[in-house]
Amino acid sequence: MCEASAVALEFISSLVPLVSRIRIADPDLASQLRRAATSGALNTAEAWRRDGRDRAMRFRIAAAECAEAATALHVARRWGYVADDATAPALALADRLGAMLYRLQHPRP
Repeated sequence: MCEASAVALEFISSLVPLVSRIRIADPDLASQLRRAATSGALNTAEAWRRDGRDRAMRFRIAAAECAEAATALHVARRWGYVADDATAPALALADRLGAMLYRLQHPRP
């Protein structure tokens, strides 16, 4: 498993208690957050079995899903479903994963 896939799974683990709290106030947002994080992890893993532009596209999709999941957390914070300090570790992982996925999309020559 590549490091980006490991971080994507760690991100999902960090979301488990948050999704449970968000689901109480907003089941739709919780579902969207779960789907985005799951899709990001799956696309990250799938990219490693692809080549060329197809690989870059999968990393691009994974990065977009990661950004969507992070934004869902920000939305949940703004609505008051979860506290800022509760989301900080997950958002830090999302930032780390986003940076990794960017580098995988744009490898250095």
